[in-house]
Amino acid sequence: MCHRAPGAVSTPRPQVVPTISPSQWLGGWPWGTLEFWEQRPLLSVLWPQTSMAEPAAQAKQPVDAAWLMLSHVPLCPVTCWSHHHRRMAAPAQGRSSLKAGAGGPRTWKCPPALPSRPPPPEERHGERLVELHTSFRELFAFFCANATIHGAIRLVCSSQNRLKTASWGLLFLGTLGMLYWQFGLLFEQYWRRPVIMTVSVHSEPKLFPAVTLCDMNPHRPSWAHRHLQALDEFAHENIYSLYKFNFSRSRDTPIVKDPGPEPAFQLDRGIRLQRLSSSDGQDRVGFRLCNSSGGDCFYRAYSSGVTAVREWYHFHYVNILALQPVASEDSHRGHGGHFVFSCRYDGQDCEAGHFQTSHHPTYGSCYTFNNEWRAQRPGVTHGISLVLRAEQQDHLPLLSTEAGIKVMIHRRNHTPFLEHRGFSIRPGTETTIGVREDEVHRLGSPYGPCTRGGQSGAVQLLYNASYTMQACLVSCFQQLLVETCSCGYYLYPLPARAEYCSYARHPAWGHCFYRLYRDLEAHRLPCASRCPRPCRESSYKLSAGTSRWPSSESVDWILAVLGKNSNRRPRGSPGPRSNVAKVNIFYQELNYRTMDETPMYSVPQLLSAMGSLWSLWFGSSVLSVLELLELLLDALALALLLGYRRLHRPRGSQRGPVS
Repeated sequence: MCHRAPGAVSTPRPQVVPTISPSQWLGGWPWGTLEFWEQRPLLSVLWPQTSMAEPAAQAKQPVDAAWLMLSHVPLCPVTCWSHHHRRMAAPAQGRSSLKAGAGGPRTWKCPPALPSRPPPPEERHGERLVELHTSFRELFAFFCANATIHGAIRLVCSSQNRLKTASWGLLFLGTLGMLYWQFGLLFEQYWRRPVIMTVSVHSEPKLFPAVTLCDMNPHRPSWAHRHLQALDEFAHENIYSLYKFNFSRSRDTPIVKDPGPEPAFQLDRGIRLQRLSSSDGQDRVGFRLCNSSGGDCFYRAYSSGVTAVREWYHFHYVNILALQPVASEDSHRGHGGHFVFSCRYDGQDCEAGHFQTSHHPTYGSCYTFNNEWRAQRPGVTHGISLVLRAEQQDHLPLLSTEAGIKVMIHRRNHTPFLEHRGFSIRPGTETTIGVREDEVHRLGSPYGPCTRGGQSGAVQLLYNASYTMQACLVSCFQQLLVETCSCGYYLYPLPARAEYCSYARHPAWGHCFYRLYRDLEAHRLPCASRCPRPCRESSYKLSAGTSRWPSSESVDWILAVLGKNSNRRPRGSPGPRSNVAKVNIFYQELNYRTMDETPMYSVPQLLSAMGSLWSLWFGSSVLSVLELLELLLDALALALLLGYRRLHRPRGSQRGPVS
């Protein structure tokens, strides 16, 4: 209790607030604390251990609390003064704390000192590494009040209005749902790995492409003359039975001389041309093929009679060629030595080492110009110019129905597939072919299948050349044919320890072959998936123009110079002109296009798209996403902790009081 000594007379002190720093105030007061300094205004701070008295006349005058605090109240400990100040401020209790005797000295009583507040937990135990909220309500309230996501603070500010709270909660959840729905669409498109093609143009000297030319004159091998003559007679019988056309002996039918020993072979006369009727009322022509037991047969039918005759004749033709002795495989290379009359490249004569020779069973003798020529300038004069023979000698009229020259332009060290990409040149003309090159660069896995090493891991390439998709498809089909039918097709290379198909050795191979080929055409074989495209591929765009060559005025002397005809023929006779042709192949321009695949969504573009969506719906940043992640982790940890406490709560605490 604070009191004033009886009878003591005090003089009022000047009512001046001292200017003292907070550290001086706190250092001079043993009961002063930083909490007191922060929670009380400056006027509520008094001088320590001093008392003031006021004249009796002034005691009865109403004074405000601040004046009373500074001049009219004796100093007590801080807890006493704080309690005294609160009691003075309260209407019911403000004046009951001051007691004075009548005409005597007045005495102030302070209530008992309140027990000091215990220090907060962080002051007692220090800062903890991990602290969790006590409830989910507190957790979400803290998140909504401190998150940088737009709209979250509205959930706290409108907590007194349930309608607004529910509305903003629904808006927040709906916006979050729309955001992650669009995220799902974005990731679905990203995982499809779409690509876009970027086209660029380059200009530099290029290697001249390889050129393959065939004379369209399939040969009659000397060892198979009698078999081919028997096949021709059998074909004449079939055509006469269908179309009543009688073949007459002409100069195109060769005279069979002594061919030497021939392999034993007997035509399968059961495979004949037949006229077939279809359900749509259109007549078709074809032939029947059966398996070894004869129980499973199907017809290879064609709407065109010309195509049916050619396919039927070709089927018997490859059966004969499949019996070709190994010693005579290269005998065709001596034929057609005069196929090329002249050859010039960039104003220089070609040499024999500039081209390679081969033979095709259907297209005859072939020449491939595969030299490493580098084109320095575009134009006709800087390309290759060829004068070719186009005669039809030893011609098989039922196998090849066109006269001319087969041409294909392809990359060096690539196998030419004339039946797929070759084009024909008419005899008696000069054909000018301009070339433009395009390059395609593919990304490969995971954006699409392609091969970089020049080999397909699932298929062994049967051609001794660089990898192409067509070469892989042919190799795959040949290997499946060997596995299924126990023999290989004559037009394709053979795998190791395999032999060609012939109904002299494999009576039912035709049925097996056409069944498998039909599955290949219907894309039911795995070859398409086993043969990806190369990651770097070149293609050539061609533009051609033709003119009559030689002209009527110059045909005689040109043929005489070429050594084709030394006697003058009547003007306008088409015979000599139909035996020659001229071809010019050149680069139209050295500019070439490169088409590069680029990902539609790379990782930076994906993050940019996600950031755009996040800013659209929430107007926040990456750190806001981390705030959501922190909320989820805190909620999970709190749920686990509360669940653990519930499971491990003592049994006694779950029951009522025990009597």
